[in-house]
Amino acid sequence: MDSGGRTDTSDDGPPRADGSGHRVPEGQAPEEYGDHRGHGDHDEHDHRSRWPLVAAAGAAGLYSGVAISILGNETGLVPPLIGIGLAVVGAIVLLAGIAGWVDQAFLAPARDAQGTLKSRESYVSTTLLFLVTDVSTFGALFIYYFFVRIGSWPPETLPPLLGSLVVVNTAILIASSVTFHYAHKALEDDNRRRFIGLLGTTLGLGLVFLAGQIYEYYEFVAHEGFSLASGIFGSAFFGLTGLHGLHVTLGVGGIAVLCWRALRGHYGPNRDTSVATVSLYWHFVDAVWIFLVVVLYVGASV
Repeated sequence: MDSGGRTDTSDDGPPRADGSGHRVPEGQAPEEYGDHRGHGDHDEHDHRSRWPLVAAAGAAGLYSGVAISILGNETGLVPPLIGIGLAVVGAIVLLAGIAGWVDQAFLAPARDAQGTLKSRESYVSTTLLFLVTDVSTFGALFIYYFFVRIGSWPPETLPPLLGSLVVVNTAILIASSVTFHYAHKALEDDNRRRFIGLLGTTLGLGLVFLAGQIYEYYEFVAHEGFSLASGIFGSAFFGLTGLHGLHVTLGVGGIAVLCWRALRGHYGPNRDTSVATVSLYWHFVDAVWIFLVVVLYVGASV
């Protein structure tokens, strides 16, 4: 078979199953096989997965548990421990759902030489749909923050938010989106060395951003006495930044998987499904952070 993925009729060995009878090249993940834009044949049933539903149920339990815990602390109507327990269970289910999703979508195809074809177009479109729904999650917390701003302002618990640390962290996250973009472009140009280098740089920048956010939390809690329990503004601030930090952590995990697979030679100009979907997610996280900085950090300081 040639490099374009056409079946070599002189090869009498049994074709590797890809859902369409095509022969998948050795060392190439089956879900990356097919046309660059995902126009290859595929079985629509191959795209069904229970893991997004599991993750959604876990997220619902986590958010509900936090809400019940806060309600219990403020009103005494329910024991706060019930909410804490529900939040812990929800977090475990959420992480299990995400782990299963990542394994099914990214890791299993790399392990299984007899996997089925997965359309690039299907993965990209469902990732976009997930990001659209994720906007509502952030939107709920932003609406809460705007509600806080309607009341008396500024609150007594407001610490100095806008400093050099958030500026540097923002520059780091923007730079990581730039390196990811050019990493993907290098892959499309079949420049494997540049692709791996820029992808590794993106991973490093993401880790540095998380370290900066953890340090910022330490400064606020240890030196400013500002925490999640510091009134309604504290819950809004740590709720928004914590939710974003969770998204960055998941994104860093996804990029780490991409790096692992890139080093194993799983990607090429026509095999970029995983890179395209994780790239969309990472750019989304970057855009949310910029909006968060403008509204929360800058907006709270004016």
